[in-house]
Amino acid sequence: MRIRADVEDIQATRTEKLLAVVLAAFLLLGGIWTYQKIDDVVRRHVSVPTFATAGPASARLQQAQSRAAQASGRRQRALENLELRREAYRTALEAHQPAGALRKQYDAAQAEFSVADRQLAAAQRDANAARPAAELEQRSLSRRTERADPRQQRYSFFARLGLVILWIAAADGLLVWGRRRASRWFPLAGSVVAAATIMAFVLAADYLTDYLDPFDWGVAGIAALGIVATLLVYWGLQSYLIRRVPQRRVKRRQCPFCGYPVGDNVHCEGCGRAAVAPCTECGAPRRVGTPYCAACGASAG
Repeated sequence: MRIRADVEDIQATRTEKLLAVVLAAFLLLGGIWTYQKIDDVVRRHVSVPTFATAGPASARLQQAQSRAAQASGRRQRALENLELRREAYRTALEAHQPAGALRKQYDAAQAEFSVADRQLAAAQRDANAARPAAELEQRSLSRRTERADPRQQRYSFFARLGLVILWIAAADGLLVWGRRRASRWFPLAGSVVAAATIMAFVLAADYLTDYLDPFDWGVAGIAALGIVATLLVYWGLQSYLIRRVPQRRVKRRQCPFCGYPVGDNVHCEGCGRAAVAPCTECGAPRRVGTPYCAACGASAG
Protein backbone atom coordinates (compact mmCIF):
# COMPACT_ATOMS: atom_id res chain seq x y z
CA MET A 1 0.00 0.00 0.00
CA ARG A 2 1.45 3.33 -1.09
CA ILE A 3 0.98 6.26 1.28
CA ARG A 4 0.98 9.79 -0.13
CA ALA A 5 2.44 12.52 2.00
CA ASP A 6 0.43 15.64 2.63
CA VAL A 7 1.54 18.71 0.71
CA GLU A 8 2.49 20.51 3.92
CA ASP A 9 4.80 17.64 4.82
CA ILE A 10 6.75 17.97 1.56
CA GLN A 11 9.68 20.30 2.17
CA ALA A 12 10.55 22.28 -0.98
CA THR A 13 14.26 22.88 -1.44
CA ARG A 14 15.72 26.31 -1.99
CA THR A 15 16.42 25.42 -5.60
CA GLU A 16 12.78 24.48 -6.15
CA LYS A 17 11.64 27.74 -4.58
CA LEU A 18 14.08 29.71 -6.73
CA LEU A 19 12.85 27.96 -9.87
CA ALA A 20 9.28 28.69 -8.84
CA VAL A 21 10.09 32.41 -8.56
CA VAL A 22 11.85 32.35 -11.95
CA LEU A 23 8.87 30.60 -13.54
CA ALA A 24 6.50 33.17 -12.06
CA ALA A 25 8.64 35.99 -13.50
CA PHE A 26 8.64 34.49 -16.99
CA LEU A 27 4.92 33.73 -16.83
CA LEU A 28 4.27 37.32 -15.82
CA LEU A 29 6.49 38.59 -18.65
CA GLY A 30 4.60 36.54 -21.22
CA GLY A 31 1.26 37.49 -19.69
CA ILE A 32 1.96 41.22 -19.87
CA TRP A 33 3.12 40.88 -23.49
CA THR A 34 -0.06 39.01 -24.36
CA TYR A 35 -2.12 41.57 -22.44
CA GLN A 36 -0.68 44.41 -24.51
CA LYS A 37 -0.88 42.44 -27.77
CA ILE A 38 -4.62 41.87 -27.35
CA ASP A 39 -5.30 45.56 -27.98
CA ASP A 40 -3.33 45.48 -31.26
CA VAL A 41 -5.17 42.36 -32.43
CA VAL A 42 -8.56 43.88 -31.61
CA ARG A 43 -7.73 47.10 -33.47
CA ARG A 44 -6.70 45.11 -36.56
CA HIS A 45 -9.76 42.85 -36.64
CA VAL A 46 -12.53 45.04 -35.23
CA SER A 47 -13.41 47.73 -37.73
CA VAL A 48 -14.59 51.09 -36.46
CA PRO A 49 -16.43 53.42 -38.84
CA THR A 50 -14.48 56.57 -39.54
CA PHE A 51 -15.93 59.95 -40.32
CA ALA A 52 -12.85 61.71 -41.63
CA THR A 53 -14.52 62.88 -44.88
CA ALA A 54 -15.36 66.56 -44.71
CA GLY A 55 -19.03 67.47 -45.05
CA PRO A 56 -20.46 70.18 -47.33
CA ALA A 57 -20.18 72.87 -44.66
CA SER A 58 -16.53 72.04 -44.02
CA ALA A 59 -15.87 71.98 -47.77
CA ARG A 60 -17.41 75.44 -48.15
CA LEU A 61 -15.28 76.75 -45.30
CA GLN A 62 -12.13 75.30 -46.84
CA GLN A 63 -12.98 76.86 -50.21
CA ALA A 64 -13.66 80.23 -48.57
CA GLN A 65 -10.41 80.07 -46.63
CA SER A 66 -8.54 79.14 -49.81
CA ARG A 67 -10.05 82.14 -51.63
CA ALA A 68 -9.18 84.37 -48.67
CA ALA A 69 -5.57 83.15 -48.75
CA GLN A 70 -5.33 83.81 -52.48
CA ALA A 71 -6.92 87.24 -52.07
CA SER A 72 -4.49 88.05 -49.27
CA GLY A 73 -1.60 87.15 -51.55
CA ARG A 74 -2.96 89.33 -54.34
CA ARG A 75 -3.49 92.24 -51.93
CA GLN A 76 0.07 91.91 -50.63
CA ARG A 77 1.49 91.98 -54.17
CA ALA A 78 -0.78 94.91 -55.09
CA LEU A 79 0.38 96.80 -51.99
CA GLU A 80 4.02 96.26 -52.88
CA ASN A 81 3.38 97.42 -56.44
CA LEU A 82 1.48 100.46 -55.15
CA GLU A 83 4.35 101.47 -52.89
CA LEU A 84 6.83 101.16 -55.76
CA ARG A 85 4.67 103.24 -58.12
CA ARG A 86 4.05 105.83 -55.44
CA GLU A 87 7.76 106.24 -54.70
CA ALA A 88 8.54 106.52 -58.42
CA TYR A 89 5.82 109.11 -58.95
CA ARG A 90 6.89 111.14 -55.89
CA THR A 91 10.55 111.03 -56.91
CA ALA A 92 9.67 112.38 -60.38
CA LEU A 93 7.60 115.18 -58.87
CA GLU A 94 10.37 116.18 -56.48
CA ALA A 95 12.87 116.19 -59.37
CA HIS A 96 10.49 118.31 -61.48
CA GLN A 97 10.50 115.69 -64.21
CA PRO A 98 7.62 114.70 -66.49
CA ALA A 99 5.42 112.38 -64.40
CA GLY A 100 2.31 111.85 -66.51
CA ALA A 101 3.04 108.20 -67.28
CA LEU A 102 4.10 107.55 -63.70
CA ARG A 103 0.86 109.13 -62.47
CA LYS A 104 -1.16 106.71 -64.62
CA GLN A 105 0.84 103.76 -63.32
CA TYR A 106 0.31 104.95 -59.76
CA ASP A 107 -3.46 105.34 -60.30
CA ALA A 108 -3.64 101.87 -61.89
CA ALA A 109 -1.70 100.36 -58.95
CA GLN A 110 -4.00 102.11 -56.50
CA ALA A 111 -7.08 100.79 -58.33
CA GLU A 112 -5.60 97.29 -58.37
CA PHE A 113 -4.93 97.49 -54.64
CA SER A 114 -8.51 98.64 -53.96
CA VAL A 115 -9.91 95.70 -55.95
CA ALA A 116 -7.63 93.24 -54.13
CA ASP A 117 -8.61 94.74 -50.78
CA ARG A 118 -12.33 94.39 -51.58
CA GLN A 119 -11.80 90.80 -52.74
CA LEU A 120 -9.98 89.94 -49.52
CA ALA A 121 -12.74 91.46 -47.39
CA ALA A 122 -15.39 89.54 -49.36
CA ALA A 123 -13.46 86.26 -48.99
CA GLN A 124 -13.05 86.83 -45.25
CA ARG A 125 -16.78 87.52 -44.89
CA ASP A 126 -17.55 84.30 -46.76
CA ALA A 127 -15.17 82.37 -44.49
CA ASN A 128 -16.67 83.89 -41.34
CA ALA A 129 -20.17 83.06 -42.58
CA ALA A 130 -19.24 79.44 -43.35
CA ARG A 131 -17.36 78.87 -40.08
CA PRO A 132 -20.34 78.29 -37.65
CA ALA A 133 -21.90 75.62 -39.87
CA ALA A 134 -18.53 73.93 -40.36
CA GLU A 135 -17.83 73.93 -36.60
CA LEU A 136 -21.26 72.43 -35.92
CA GLU A 137 -20.60 69.77 -38.53
CA GLN A 138 -17.19 68.99 -37.00
CA ARG A 139 -18.70 68.63 -33.52
CA SER A 140 -21.29 66.24 -34.90
CA LEU A 141 -18.57 64.16 -36.60
CA SER A 142 -16.54 64.14 -33.40
CA ARG A 143 -19.49 62.87 -31.37
CA ARG A 144 -20.12 60.09 -33.89
CA THR A 145 -16.46 59.11 -33.80
CA GLU A 146 -16.43 59.09 -29.99
CA ARG A 147 -19.49 56.83 -29.94
CA ALA A 148 -17.87 54.42 -32.39
CA ASP A 149 -14.40 54.27 -30.80
CA PRO A 150 -15.47 52.58 -27.48
CA ARG A 151 -16.35 49.47 -29.49
CA GLN A 152 -12.67 48.58 -29.80
CA GLN A 153 -12.05 49.49 -26.17
CA ARG A 154 -14.97 47.33 -25.03
CA TYR A 155 -13.76 44.33 -27.04
CA SER A 156 -10.21 44.79 -25.74
CA PHE A 157 -11.46 44.90 -22.15
CA PHE A 158 -13.54 41.73 -22.47
CA ALA A 159 -10.71 39.91 -24.24
CA ARG A 160 -8.26 40.89 -21.49
CA LEU A 161 -10.78 40.01 -18.80
CA GLY A 162 -11.31 36.60 -20.41
CA LEU A 163 -7.54 36.04 -20.48
CA VAL A 164 -7.23 36.81 -16.78
CA ILE A 165 -10.26 34.69 -15.82
CA LEU A 166 -9.02 31.68 -17.81
CA TRP A 167 -5.57 32.10 -16.31
CA ILE A 168 -6.93 32.22 -12.76
CA ALA A 169 -9.19 29.21 -13.39
CA ALA A 170 -6.34 27.19 -14.88
CA ALA A 171 -4.02 28.20 -12.04
CA ASP A 172 -6.54 27.18 -9.38
CA GLY A 173 -7.19 23.90 -11.18
CA LEU A 174 -3.47 23.19 -11.34
CA LEU A 175 -3.11 24.06 -7.67
CA VAL A 176 -5.93 21.69 -6.68
CA TRP A 177 -4.47 18.94 -8.84
CA GLY A 178 -1.04 19.35 -7.29
CA ARG A 179 -2.50 19.28 -3.79
CA ARG A 180 -4.56 16.15 -4.42
CA ARG A 181 -1.69 14.33 -6.08
CA ALA A 182 0.82 15.58 -3.48
CA SER A 183 3.08 16.29 -6.43
CA ARG A 184 6.59 17.66 -6.19
CA TRP A 185 5.48 20.08 -8.92
CA PHE A 186 3.26 21.84 -6.42
CA PRO A 187 5.61 24.88 -5.97
CA LEU A 188 5.41 25.52 -9.73
CA ALA A 189 1.62 25.51 -9.49
CA GLY A 190 2.02 28.24 -6.91
CA SER A 191 4.05 30.19 -9.48
CA VAL A 192 1.14 30.05 -11.92
CA VAL A 193 -1.25 31.24 -9.20
CA ALA A 194 1.05 34.13 -8.25
CA ALA A 195 1.42 35.25 -11.88
CA ALA A 196 -2.35 35.06 -12.41
CA THR A 197 -2.95 37.13 -9.29
CA ILE A 198 -0.52 39.82 -10.42
CA MET A 199 -2.18 39.88 -13.86
CA ALA A 200 -5.54 40.46 -12.17
CA PHE A 201 -4.05 43.47 -10.36
CA VAL A 202 -2.60 44.72 -13.66
CA LEU A 203 -6.05 44.54 -15.27
CA ALA A 204 -7.68 46.32 -12.34
CA ALA A 205 -5.04 49.06 -12.20
CA ASP A 206 -5.14 49.55 -15.98
CA TYR A 207 -8.85 50.27 -16.12
CA LEU A 208 -9.48 51.77 -12.70
CA THR A 209 -6.90 54.49 -13.30
CA ASP A 210 -9.05 55.69 -16.22
CA TYR A 211 -11.58 56.83 -13.63
CA LEU A 212 -9.49 57.30 -10.49
CA ASP A 213 -6.12 58.99 -10.18
CA PRO A 214 -4.16 57.21 -7.43
CA PHE A 215 -1.81 60.19 -7.07
CA ASP A 216 -4.74 62.34 -5.98
CA TRP A 217 -5.39 60.08 -3.01
CA GLY A 218 -2.17 61.04 -1.30
CA VAL A 219 -0.35 59.07 1.38
CA ALA A 220 -3.55 58.48 3.36
CA GLY A 221 -5.23 56.67 0.48
CA ILE A 222 -2.20 54.47 -0.18
CA ALA A 223 -1.94 53.68 3.52
CA ALA A 224 -5.65 52.77 3.65
CA LEU A 225 -5.25 50.40 0.70
CA GLY A 226 -2.24 48.78 2.34
CA ILE A 227 -4.10 48.32 5.63
CA VAL A 228 -7.12 46.75 3.95
CA ALA A 229 -4.96 44.45 1.82
CA THR A 230 -2.93 43.34 4.84
CA LEU A 231 -6.06 42.62 6.89
CA LEU A 232 -7.55 40.58 4.04
CA VAL A 233 -4.38 38.53 3.68
CA TYR A 234 -4.22 38.01 7.44
CA TRP A 235 -7.88 36.91 7.51
CA GLY A 236 -7.25 34.43 4.70
CA LEU A 237 -4.18 33.06 6.46
CA GLN A 238 -6.08 32.60 9.71
CA SER A 239 -8.90 30.79 7.92
CA TYR A 240 -6.37 28.47 6.33
CA LEU A 241 -4.57 27.80 9.62
CA ILE A 242 -7.82 27.05 11.44
CA ARG A 243 -8.56 24.31 8.90
CA ARG A 244 -5.11 22.83 8.45
CA VAL A 245 -3.04 23.32 11.61
CA PRO A 246 -5.06 20.98 13.93
CA GLN A 247 -4.76 18.09 11.47
CA ARG A 248 -1.03 18.64 11.05
CA ARG A 249 -0.56 18.68 14.83
CA VAL A 250 -2.57 15.50 15.31
CA LYS A 251 -0.37 13.74 12.74
CA ARG A 252 2.65 14.63 14.86
CA ARG A 253 0.81 13.42 18.00
CA GLN A 254 0.59 16.97 19.34
CA CYS A 255 -2.23 18.86 20.97
CA PRO A 256 -4.47 20.31 18.26
CA PHE A 257 -4.98 23.46 20.37
CA CYS A 258 -1.50 24.43 21.57
CA GLY A 259 0.88 22.03 19.75
CA TYR A 260 2.28 20.47 22.97
CA PRO A 261 3.26 16.74 22.62
CA VAL A 262 0.47 14.54 24.02
CA GLY A 263 1.46 11.03 22.90
CA ASP A 264 -1.27 8.66 24.12
CA ASN A 265 -2.50 10.99 26.86
CA VAL A 266 -6.19 11.83 27.06
CA HIS A 267 -5.55 15.43 28.09
CA CYS A 268 -2.86 17.86 27.00
CA GLU A 269 -0.16 18.61 29.55
CA GLY A 270 0.38 22.03 27.98
CA CYS A 271 -3.10 23.53 28.02
CA GLY A 272 -5.17 20.91 29.91
CA ARG A 273 -7.73 20.43 27.17
CA ALA A 274 -9.08 17.05 26.14
CA ALA A 275 -7.07 15.48 23.34
CA VAL A 276 -9.50 12.52 23.04
CA ALA A 277 -13.29 12.84 22.86
CA PRO A 278 -16.14 10.43 22.01
CA CYS A 279 -17.28 10.26 18.39
CA THR A 280 -20.61 12.01 17.83
CA GLU A 281 -21.82 9.07 15.67
CA CYS A 282 -20.65 5.90 17.41
CA GLY A 283 -19.31 7.15 20.77
CA ALA A 284 -15.90 5.50 20.31
CA PRO A 285 -12.83 7.39 21.55
CA ARG A 286 -11.64 9.72 18.86
CA ARG A 287 -8.61 11.99 18.86
CA VAL A 288 -9.65 15.64 18.60
CA GLY A 289 -8.65 17.17 15.26
CA THR A 290 -8.81 14.05 13.10
CA PRO A 291 -11.01 14.42 10.00
CA TYR A 292 -12.61 10.94 10.34
CA CYS A 293 -13.43 8.49 13.11
CA ALA A 294 -11.21 5.40 13.18
CA ALA A 295 -14.11 3.20 14.41
CA CYS A 296 -17.04 4.16 12.19
CA GLY A 297 -15.43 6.41 9.55
CA ALA A 298 -17.78 9.30 10.30
CA SER A 299 -16.61 12.75 9.19
CA ALA A 300 -15.78 15.49 11.65
CA GLY A 301 -18.05 17.96 9.81
